[in-house]
Amino acid sequence: MALLGKPLPRVLAQVRDAVNGANRALEVAAGTGLFTVEIAPRVTELVATDYSPAMLELLRARTAEHGLKNVRSIAAGIHALPFDAQSFDVVVAANVLHLLPDLPRALAELKRVLRPNGVFVAPTFCHDETRLSWLVSRALAVTGFPSQRRFTARSLRTALESAGFVVRRQETVSGVIPIVFVEAGP
Repeated sequence: MALLGKPLPRVLAQVRDAVNGANRALEVAAGTGLFTVEIAPRVTELVATDYSPAMLELLRARTAEHGLKNVRSIAAGIHALPFDAQSFDVVVAANVLHLLPDLPRALAELKRVLRPNGVFVAPTFCHDETRLSWLVSRALAVTGFPSQRRFTARSLRTALESAGFVVRRQETVSGVIPIVFVEAGP
């Protein structure tokens, strides 16, 4: 995080603004809860998912530490979410899209659970956005970093639009590997 975390304060603020006032929110691939603790105070109910039992344990500890009573943490993979269609006002997929082996399937699933007037929030590391990010990403790959794709802001937008999302807002937040904040609707 010391190397890649520079864009996080701005991105966390963008996520807070995007979800603010939502009734029912879903966060996929919540991991350790970095975004969860920012989202939960701004929504009525938050369902935070991860497929990893170890991550869910860390997530639950973090939400308990912050006294967040409106968070329900459950095991679920992003490709087969155990929710009815159009169940959520907001869906957040923070820094996960570049890790997914089957991006079209995941985006279809995320769109499926989002209400017709809902908000999809997808801050995403864009490994090919700058020359420096390109170099750092290749160095990380040598260490075993599990990235499946290297987005640019343009290729991320194209992937979302190809999945049927309408991008409403997009901002590149600079850093060693920039994070592109995207807010979209179905």
